[in-house]
Amino acid sequence: MNKAIDNPLDNTTTTVGKHTGSYDAYKNTNALTCELAPGHEEITLDTKYTSRSGRVFMNGTQALVRLPLIQKLRDQQEGLNTAGFISGYRGSPLGNVDLALWDAKKHLDKHDIVFQPGLNEDLAATSVWGTQQLNLFPEATREGVFAMWYGKGPGLDRSMDVFKHANNAGTARHGGVLLIAGDDHGAKSSTVAYQSEHILQAAGIPVLYPSSVQEYLDFGIHGWAMSRYSGLWVSMKCVTDVVESSASVDMDVNRVQPVYPEDFELPPDGLNIRWPDTPLAQEERLNNYRWYAALAYVRANKIDQIIIDSPDAKFGIMTAGKAYLDVRQALIDLGLDQKACEALGIRLYKVGCVWPLEAQGAREFATGLDEILVVEEKRQIMEYAIKEELYNWRDDVRPEVYGKYGTKESGGGEWSVPRGPWLLPPNAELSPAIIAKAIAQRLLTRDLPPKIRATIEARIAIIHAKEKDTQRISVVAERKPWFCSGCPHNTSTRVPEGSRAVAGIGCHYMTIWMDRNTDTFTQMGGEGVTWIGQQHFTNTKHIFANLGDGTYFHSGILAIRAAIAAKANITYRILYNDAVAMTGGQPVDGTLTVPMINASLVAEGVKKVVIVSDEPEKYKGISLVANPEIHHRDDYDMVMEEIRKIEGTTIIIYDQTCATEKRRR
Repeated sequence: MNKAIDNPLDNTTTTVGKHTGSYDAYKNTNALTCELAPGHEEITLDTKYTSRSGRVFMNGTQALVRLPLIQKLRDQQEGLNTAGFISGYRGSPLGNVDLALWDAKKHLDKHDIVFQPGLNEDLAATSVWGTQQLNLFPEATREGVFAMWYGKGPGLDRSMDVFKHANNAGTARHGGVLLIAGDDHGAKSSTVAYQSEHILQAAGIPVLYPSSVQEYLDFGIHGWAMSRYSGLWVSMKCVTDVVESSASVDMDVNRVQPVYPEDFELPPDGLNIRWPDTPLAQEERLNNYRWYAALAYVRANKIDQIIIDSPDAKFGIMTAGKAYLDVRQALIDLGLDQKACEALGIRLYKVGCVWPLEAQGAREFATGLDEILVVEEKRQIMEYAIKEELYNWRDDVRPEVYGKYGTKESGGGEWSVPRGPWLLPPNAELSPAIIAKAIAQRLLTRDLPPKIRATIEARIAIIHAKEKDTQRISVVAERKPWFCSGCPHNTSTRVPEGSRAVAGIGCHYMTIWMDRNTDTFTQMGGEGVTWIGQQHFTNTKHIFANLGDGTYFHSGILAIRAAIAAKANITYRILYNDAVAMTGGQPVDGTLTVPMINASLVAEGVKKVVIVSDEPEKYKGISLVANPEIHHRDDYDMVMEEIRKIEGTTIIIYDQTCATEKRRR
């Protein structure tokens, strides 16, 4: 029996129907549907990609997939014959973007959007750069290509060379590039706690920071429009709290109406990509025009907004993205709703483009204030910018600016010695409680009405009490993450007595806290290369290095090549498990087989290759270059003990399918 439910968003009644058919039928044909009242279109799991209006429930990852579909429809309305191109490399918090794109393939194909996963992040960025060069040549079949790159923090690091070159070169008039930067502030699924703004600033790429799933759509459309107008690549910062959240969003294709600045004069030859072009001409275009064109766009489209204001505002809060949501919660936790904030003279400024900071709006926000608190996670970016904009401005606008530090006694600046106590520490992540205490600390120095002061003090006492209770909890036992049942890494990462190993990126990274004599790790693609620097200065003669098959394909083969060139005594254990298990079980982005790996490494000049498998019989009748030894995994200890005696770079290919993927299949 179907059940009718009221939809509070549009006051319609929705009837939820039963799922019919097998899981495969559901997955392939979207059999799960909802019967709506007369006059409403049928809702399916594809509605988030097909609807042109109304509201649809989706998560942040799905919004990123929806974005290029909207851009294509908007271009069609403008009479433009454009196409879309998406490339990048998976990684938390964007670990499921490629899965979502593959699931939406029929919609991407229908809208002339190509998804080409990158071999690694920098090569993906280079292919995106190529889309902007399309119309430099006479045989282009589209008027332009709007492109999207995605990747997590370390992927940005390795792609800086491309970003700088491509951003200097510029974007196409009917193209544009949206760079999706995945930040893991708390290092929950990363080897470093990552913040992208500073590296994007170094590349000269503007940074939009949405705080909701709806803003993923809105800021994304603005990002492409800004990119086309300014000639810059434009980035959008994504954090787990938003990209993995879900919301009911407005699907109107025309919801965003870009306004092109009337107060900024473009140079006669424009700001877009051209050929030929010289490095110094590109630099001049960037320094004199492009960034200011982007700022003019931010100003014209009100990307930065005052959310709460007061006729006699004296205390300002500047924030952005996820921190904006935390600020709103912190104010509520302090008993300060919007009316209370207005009565207290609080002005709240929500910055949508955190770099470069649009000066006119920032100065309007600061005018009349005697104090500003900048709330941002990690190292400061907006705090520096607002101080820069106000320092040599009007003498009558001199608010005190606090952020990472909360008192003048903190020493005067970030690098003052001794350093004062943090107000909003840059470590890990901020929380509403941390922010509430910071806001309260600053507000309680002011002349507040007694009732408001008492309320804030009482609320802060509650927060402190909760934190104290939490600290009382004693963790008797801690269960650290471990390999799945049946995982090949349970065996493949073992180390024979008398040897040690170094870890790599992947699920097998967890060996560093297991009892298997594996210590230290490197960036993705650097596995084992630390030994090149150590080998000359130690009595240790040999080590093992763990290298996943996905990492091998991404960049790890260069690490092996470096070890061969350095004549390093090292055994690489290539953990061939047939999936990128850590981020969702995706296949390697290309064709990679054990015979291919063997042939390639023999050609590179390794001293020996041994294949170990739970199914060695599957290699019977298969021709393998150099006839490597093939052993059952039961012989693994013997194989390791023998191979470590060989001087030079050697290889063990451990071939066993990921247990989780095996169960799924």
